[in-house]
Amino acid sequence: MRIGYFDCFGGASGDMILGALLASGLSPDALRAQLEKLGLAGYEIGITEGPKQGFAATKVEVRMTESQTHRHLHHITEIIDRSDLPVCVKDPSKRVFRRLAEAEAKVHGTTIEKVHFHEVGAIDAIVDVVGAVAGIHELQLDRIYCSAIPTGSGTVRCEHGLMPVPAPATAELLRGVPLAEADETGEMTTPTGAAILTTLAEGFGPLPAMRIERVGYGAGSRDWKNRPNVLRLIVGESVETSNERDEVVVLDANLDDATGEQVGHVFDALFEAGALDVFASPITMKKNRPGIQLSVIATDATVNACEDVLFRETTTFGIRRHRSKRTKLDRSSEEVETRFGPIHVKIGRRGGRVVKVSPEYEDCARASREHGVGLRDTMFEAERVWRASHEARE
Repeated sequence: MRIGYFDCFGGASGDMILGALLASGLSPDALRAQLEKLGLAGYEIGITEGPKQGFAATKVEVRMTESQTHRHLHHITEIIDRSDLPVCVKDPSKRVFRRLAEAEAKVHGTTIEKVHFHEVGAIDAIVDVVGAVAGIHELQLDRIYCSAIPTGSGTVRCEHGLMPVPAPATAELLRGVPLAEADETGEMTTPTGAAILTTLAEGFGPLPAMRIERVGYGAGSRDWKNRPNVLRLIVGESVETSNERDEVVVLDANLDDATGEQVGHVFDALFEAGALDVFASPITMKKNRPGIQLSVIATDATVNACEDVLFRETTTFGIRRHRSKRTKLDRSSEEVETRFGPIHVKIGRRGGRVVKVSPEYEDCARASREHGVGLRDTMFEAERVWRASHEARE
């Protein structure tokens, strides 16, 4: 299993994440090819390599060649949806922007539909977010982890005037995430950088057990006094040879007055907030009322956002929270070319042995609609092609 670990000792921003990915093996041509699928004009990407406060680092600059307009969330979602990007890039990119919208909406006391993105709705943020997700996909990183994040101190000037560091949206995005000591005056972590990392990272803390293959540095645009303004990405293989163990946070809420439509809606909202899984169990509540127990599995980085959804979208007055250890299969994803088109297949291994082969539902459903065949047919075909390819490799 390939791991990417973002070491944010010098801060984090969208352009620094792109630079670190490029310095760790992402091809500039591959990055530009993925971004061209967005169908956006009016910008160009500058990529330079050179020293940055003592480190050989890659600097990425998105330069505007035409005037740009601010965008709302639905504008950005439409751009991503109508692009030719694969689903595995589209969906995480939309989740990043939704987290940004939710953070901005909470800070400004409005709804995500009315949020005027300002800086993060500009084309450079779209390039940063989609480029980061596409770069992680191109490098075939199965898991993303991150260090504690430094925010900086002092103030920063933005669309709404002079703001304290961390900027309000950044602070909201970093709820539940461990913060590192920040001995620099200025904004070390931007809202875009915070949104990307808190959406894509599965955990925050020390470097996980891994065999290092590559180390790359992405350069920022500041020169800090006490540390270099670079973001380090460490890429390697997990040293785990069998199943992995970690901890998740489980949230439970009892509901006796929710309709089926409301429950379906909150499921979607929870997954958008970053829940790992959501499920409902029938229960009998006080006064012999039939109800459901809504359970949510979340990470440390997403638990607060999931609680916000439960309070906002349901009638519950309280949420139970407890930590739970879990054992997982080593997981990876491969794309196979079937007679119904490309389909992603999830592979689960234990002790190095394949024990699960699961075609991705969304890919199979799309193939079924396009070719007018049953879902079971596309799922069977994807698994058959993968197993045939796997046997040939062995």
